[in-house]
Amino acid sequence: MKTLVTGGAGQVGSQLIPYLCELGNEVVVFDLAAAPTTLPEGVRWVQGDITDAQAVSSAVAGAGPEVIFHLAAILSAKGEQDPHRTYRVNLGGTYNILEAARTNGVRQVMYASTIAVFGPGLPEPVQNEVSLRPTTMYGVTKVAGELLGEYYQSRRGLEFRGVRFPGLVNAGVPGGGTTDYALWMYVDAVRHGRYECFVEASSRLPMMYLDDGLRAMVELSQAPRERLKRCIYNIVAISPSAGDFADAVRKRVPGAEITFVPDPARQKILDSWPHEVDDSAARSEWDWRHEYDLERMSDAIMERVPALIEQLGR
Repeated sequence: MKTLVTGGAGQVGSQLIPYLCELGNEVVVFDLAAAPTTLPEGVRWVQGDITDAQAVSSAVAGAGPEVIFHLAAILSAKGEQDPHRTYRVNLGGTYNILEAARTNGVRQVMYASTIAVFGPGLPEPVQNEVSLRPTTMYGVTKVAGELLGEYYQSRRGLEFRGVRFPGLVNAGVPGGGTTDYALWMYVDAVRHGRYECFVEASSRLPMMYLDDGLRAMVELSQAPRERLKRCIYNIVAISPSAGDFADAVRKRVPGAEITFVPDPARQKILDSWPHEVDDSAARSEWDWRHEYDLERMSDAIMERVPALIEQLGR
């Protein structure tokens, strides 16, 4: 199958590309960044700006994909530093992708949404269909992207599906999200023997190992249309606190000193998100199941940390 991935240089995209290749897909990437030297053989990289409608349309027309995995976005913490750019990239970019997909005969667009679409005060576990009142530009643009995609499906005939990712953890370079503290605990415990966490130890969020997240996107993309009752699905694996992550790290790096000094801005973002999310719709409609709990996730991350430290240049 021919696929196009936007945001291929990001934390999710850089791992989705080889995963799609392993499944036998022909992959084209559209990203503002230059192609990495580690790109899998056969992948074509098109450098371009997601906010440039003509560039997006040309890339889609040239790739001729059956499915677009739309990942390009500015995440929560970085998004608050430049809300205007976040709006243009996240929402303008999504509009450009949907319109290019429609005009070039793309069968399906897969959308990476987020639990940042939820606002504070929702009954937990938060259900799939609730009032979406986010408090960050990242969340606002993702809500609008969900609705825009549903419009394109109902009124424009484009098949649109998406998952609301929880915090994603993986031994890759983080992309500027509020949940990046989880990975940095493992990395800095190994390379420095200490880490100062920017959220409170009691802070608890839905989390997922990235390998589960990649599999979820592909499984939803392949799910029979007749089983699906909606376009967007909550997915989750575990809901550990920052303190739980610290305990898991100390178990694997004896003597590691992990302290908690909350950053008010990022703590405020985190506090606006739910502690628990209900993903029963995904589990019943396309048989979603996570494979990684905190222990298995921690072991997998620790195996990859040395390579990441090397990549970061110590």
